[in-house]
Amino acid sequence: MAIKCVRALISGRVQGVFFRDSTRTQASALGITGHAINLADGRVEVIACGESDHLDSLIEWLHHGPVYAEVNAVDIKPISTTPPDGFHIG
Repeated sequence: MAIKCVRALISGRVQGVFFRDSTRTQASALGITGHAINLADGRVEVIACGESDHLDSLIEWLHHGPVYAEVNAVDIKPISTTPPDGFHIG
């Protein structure tokens, strides 16, 4: 299967609720590389690269996130980038 990459912007109560670390755990379990970072406007940005079915699983998870998160919206866009090594949070 071909590796694809997406950029997800997640809004709601997604900072201070272990969203980034939980995303790293989910992504690593699925073999997805990329990053999750807090943005100044309160959203979390996730760059994720992996096989389509694994990306679909992560995207589905991003719509609810960890137990204390309240996700209002997830904006997904395909991107063209070199897949990074590992999954990092920042």
